[in-house]
Amino acid sequence: MSITLRPTWRTHYALGVLAAIYVFNYIDRLLMAILIEPVKAEFGISDTGIGLLSGVTFAVFYTVFGFPLGRLSDRIGRKPVIALSCIAWSVMTMFCGFAASFMMLVVARIGVAIGEAGGTAPSMAMVSDLYPPERRSTALSVLMLGSSLGAIFGLGLGGWIAQHYGWRFAFIVIGAPGIFLGLLLMFTVRAPKPAQLVKSNQVAQAHWAVTVRELFQTPSFLWIVLTGGSAAIAGYAIGTWSPSFLIRSHGLSLQDAGLLAGVAGGAGATFGTLTCGILCDRLARRDKGWQIGVPLLGTLISIPFGLAYFLWPTGTAFHVGTTPVPTAFLFYGVFSFFGTWWATPCLGAISHLFPATRLAQATAIFVMAMTLLGVGVGPLLIGMLSDGFAHTLGNEGLRYALASCISLLVLASIFLAMALPRYRNHLNNTPAPTPLAVAVSA
Repeated sequence: MSITLRPTWRTHYALGVLAAIYVFNYIDRLLMAILIEPVKAEFGISDTGIGLLSGVTFAVFYTVFGFPLGRLSDRIGRKPVIALSCIAWSVMTMFCGFAASFMMLVVARIGVAIGEAGGTAPSMAMVSDLYPPERRSTALSVLMLGSSLGAIFGLGLGGWIAQHYGWRFAFIVIGAPGIFLGLLLMFTVRAPKPAQLVKSNQVAQAHWAVTVRELFQTPSFLWIVLTGGSAAIAGYAIGTWSPSFLIRSHGLSLQDAGLLAGVAGGAGATFGTLTCGILCDRLARRDKGWQIGVPLLGTLISIPFGLAYFLWPTGTAFHVGTTPVPTAFLFYGVFSFFGTWWATPCLGAISHLFPATRLAQATAIFVMAMTLLGVGVGPLLIGMLSDGFAHTLGNEGLRYALASCISLLVLASIFLAMALPRYRNHLNNTPAPTPLAVAVSA
């Protein structure tokens, strides 16, 4: 039986559970950033080696499994794929704490990557199934709080645990809650199944290559994907190396660096994510082009503040308790607010471009570009630049390596400018693909 797509308390509950899962998705992913220094010390590896561990290794396996799992969720439903993936990556995060060698840690991180590949795109597609188009960016912004809240808890709590109990215990403690959340989703959430999916259950999907070609034939999709890839290189590079930058260039302790980068930076990103989602929904009612215009505006504003954060001289602005706050970090608060504006609106734009039967696959391609380029290239690129600059600049090499990656946000702004007219024209001349009815499955 079909019912009109209207959010109820069950809808909001499902969003809450998905958001909690997404928080731990990012906690488990970002935890490595605050543990770089103790892991380096124990295993004796270089910045480039850390870049390979937290970047390329994770990204390759995430990318390889991302599209097939997104395709599977388009066929059988989002809920089972998300729930089982959540349990899998949480177990593998705990295994990281038992790694007896660097190679064992690499293998465990590969397991985390494979698990998380089945969580992100299906979760975003499920939120799009739950909410009507006019409320979708706001709903997606709630889900996307996972990245900023994950930074708060992953970096802040992870740094505190590592400081007092060691980096291994941090992996074990932070990995455990995801197992519970996966079970909670599986047994308490009623997942919507769009009517188009119900009718297509007996119909074989087109070959994946045909699907990919047709997705990229949609105007603006290529530019949106390129935006995600280029902005993610800068975003993941900064997220991974910012705690080490505060330790090396500003003399902070592991715990203080985690608190500032996680709690203060994460708070800015949290408010930025919510703001851009709400702003998108309101402005897009007047002109659909604002779905791309909002991320373009935010990205352009973030660029000078990012440069100021990395290039401002060493010095303390004030103390919060015993934690010194570098003057440069004041710019990071503004950067983290506006620097998140590209992600949620781009995901919302994708949900308006494609029908439910292809939504998770299209989202998976966007997320795969973010991961392969962002997670894969970002940390490794900064690690290599840092090692190169270290020959003449020492610990300050990381400062200039991070400042150089801000140029990728300029490139992302160009891609958004290319996407904007194509996106507006496509939506103004094409009926909305979003299904108006859903069948609720247990």
